[in-house]
Amino acid sequence: MMKPPSDTKHILAMEGYYGGSHRAFLDGWITRSRHQWDVVTLPPNKWKWRMRHGAFTFAERVNALAAEGKTWDVLFCSDMLNLAEFRGLVCQQVNRLPSVVYFHENQLTYPVRFEDERDYQYVVTNFTSALSADEVWFNSAFHRDDFYEALTPFFERMPDFPPRSQIASLPDKFCVQPPGIEPFGDRPSQRLPGPTRILWAARWEHDKNPEDFFQAIRHLVEKGLDFRLSVIGEQFRDAPAVFKQAQAAFADRIDRWGFLPSRQAYVQALTEADIVVSTACHEFFGIGMVEAISAGAYPLLPRRLAYPEILSSMETVEPDEFFYDGTVGQLAEKLALLIRRTENGDLWQGRSRRGQEAMARYHWDRRAADLDRGLEDLCSDLNS
Repeated sequence: MMKPPSDTKHILAMEGYYGGSHRAFLDGWITRSRHQWDVVTLPPNKWKWRMRHGAFTFAERVNALAAEGKTWDVLFCSDMLNLAEFRGLVCQQVNRLPSVVYFHENQLTYPVRFEDERDYQYVVTNFTSALSADEVWFNSAFHRDDFYEALTPFFERMPDFPPRSQIASLPDKFCVQPPGIEPFGDRPSQRLPGPTRILWAARWEHDKNPEDFFQAIRHLVEKGLDFRLSVIGEQFRDAPAVFKQAQAAFADRIDRWGFLPSRQAYVQALTEADIVVSTACHEFFGIGMVEAISAGAYPLLPRRLAYPEILSSMETVEPDEFFYDGTVGQLAEKLALLIRRTENGDLWQGRSRRGQEAMARYHWDRRAADLDRGLEDLCSDLNS
């Protein structure tokens, strides 16, 4: 039910990288929000340049909107914006607005292959944005803790003046606000005939640890188990070599390979999968896993990162039902067990909708309402 107009907030949203998960988050929320939005964006490329110029580019645009008579109740941005710089460059009307910065990721603990590749300026940008904001929202408790616990060691490595008291002040601003997903339709009561379908869905990068996945798959082949394989996700020019090797090695088992061209193809891949596997060493939330489980796939995830909190509401039949210990050996062992259960028609052990029911809390109709309330509470607290 829509709230009366008097409760409607006018929100200024700025997204310095309007693509991928950042765009999906804003679009999914705004489509279902009860508030009114003005959205200012930058293209989703050249992310380092976006973080460098976003503050003064957005300031120019927003000042022009304010000069035309636009007013807002709250300011919302992502971690791609240097909020402190932006607030110093805009008119007082905008500078005084309550503000939220949403951390999809952060540049302090975002994985790099070699630490000397990390540009500390972007780390400091994230830190000063957090200091400047009234609230700092994270997509998971894991992400919140990962970022905060890395701040002190980072600044203690600097030549002098570590900002200890400012770091200590941050947790009072922190809030966990997971993103939402589009709901998936019900699966047919009977699975499609054929061998067990295993899905790996992630960016084709080293932090997703594809080597472990393909080693486990090789163990299954050596055991003579029958299964099909889909390996999907966004690819880059320097994708790990293991993908090309695996494509050749498992060619006779592959159903899908690479980036899928449409939402429809992506949905079909998820809804046809029996088992979805993650081998990630780093992930701030895990939206792909949430979507696959919501589509009805049985998850097998390492007990690390945000996965335990994502699955915290899942009904379990046995301890560690959906987790493995992070080793190739146990991943292969549990996959073999799940293949046999699928062949016996009892993958979910009598409760095939457990995953879909648990993931319903991430549907956008629920998440948008929670996010709306978060902004309302911020405005109420600052005005009281």
